Amino acid sequence: MITLHHCPQTRSMRSLWLLHELDIPFQLRSYPFDRTLRAPEFLNLSPAGRVPALEIDGERMFETGAIAEYLCERFSPERLGRMPGTPERMPWLVWMNFAETVSQHTAALTQQHVALYEDHMRSPVVMKLEAARLGKCYDAIEARLDDPLGARDYLLTGGFSAADISVAQAVYMARHFVLTDDHPALSAWYDRVTDRESFRASLPSGDGIYAKDFYAPWPVR
Repeated sequence: MITLHHCPQTRSMRSLWLLHELDIPFQLRSYPFDRTLRAPEFLNLSPAGRVPALEIDGERMFETGAIAEYLCERFSPERLGRMPGTPERMPWLVWMNFAETVSQHTAALTQQHVALYEDHMRSPVVMKLEAARLGKCYDAIEARLDDPLGARDYLLTGGFSAADISVAQAVYMARHFVLTDDHPALSAWYDRVTDRESFRASLPSGDGIYAKDFYAPWPVR
């Protein structure tokens, strides 16, 4: 049996979406995003006290990229994964890992807007820099999808894959801080890949990290 340890609206949503897309049996254990993740029993699953953690066949995994690569190799090597020696292996790995580039800037903005409760703790400079860096990430996705040599419906020419799941989940989080309106190819792709039952099944059913759909730049002027 597979067990996913998960907090809503975190990187573990990426693993949850992938598991739903794979359509394989699994159990879900959800946690609040608080000091529960620092408890010794959870640290035995994920030593940094972060989600996701995955239990499978008596083994434990953490890190979304590793989890996604392993699950694709085992359960969907040709549809959601791209295996070594295949033509799209290289771009698949690039975009699977690019999701973390997006997520690290979103995490910084989440800290600024959500985790830091007092205004004096927040930095407008950090917020501006990280929002600009997210914009550059959007530019990279836009360029990939709106390639002059041939526009793509998905990140890989061969069709929908776990790379779309990983990057779209990162964009789902990023859109709480930087809108995608100025990136038409990205916006169309995002609407396309999130119009899937597997994505909807991964959305939080209750409270997540974000109390608002969008956090305007701070301080508001």
